[in-house]
Amino acid sequence: MRNGKIFSFFLAVLLLTGLLTTGCVQKNTYAPPPEQPPETVDEASPETGTAAALGSLKDFSAVTLEGEAFTVDDIAAKDVTVINFWALSCPPCIRELPDIADFSKALPDNVQLVTVCLDGAWDEEATRTVLSGAGFDGVTLLSGDGDFLALCSSLMYTPTTVFVDSEGTLLGDAIIGAQEDLSGTFLRGINTALAESGKAEISLAE
Repeated sequence: MRNGKIFSFFLAVLLLTGLLTTGCVQKNTYAPPPEQPPETVDEASPETGTAAALGSLKDFSAVTLEGEAFTVDDIAAKDVTVINFWALSCPPCIRELPDIADFSKALPDNVQLVTVCLDGAWDEEATRTVLSGAGFDGVTLLSGDGDFLALCSSLMYTPTTVFVDSEGTLLGDAIIGAQEDLSGTFLRGINTALAESGKAEISLAE
């Protein structure tokens, strides 16, 4: 009996460890105003695909966590906008937020990073707490319309990160799943997008 309890305990620990170290897969359920958070399940081997297949951001308006507007004008103001889609229900997303915060602060003025919390509208206070704990003080979007809504609805996995040029075109490949070398992976994605737009590559501030 005692051996059985020990086996059950170690099995539970292994299952919990697996849950916390894998990516999340999100079903196509995003729609404002929210009624239920998007469902997520574990995904051991996240896929990557071409970002352009997810849509564009040429015509939209969105609302930030602070209740402000974020529109195509904010996209047009930068050569590249990095958008990281995450969820409160996705542990790998939350674990990499401190790296995202550090990366965002090292970017030059012509590149910006914003996040989208796909289930943040259900619990804005929890969203603020998570972001504050991660040290991220940039823009986080909660909801929107037009191309923003279509893009959120087309996502299958969290976290997902895309790179958008000043015209709202998604360039390069979407980065899907938590990244061990987030800074290096994101920087390569930015420079790929800049090259496709005929812009000079960047390096990160020391």
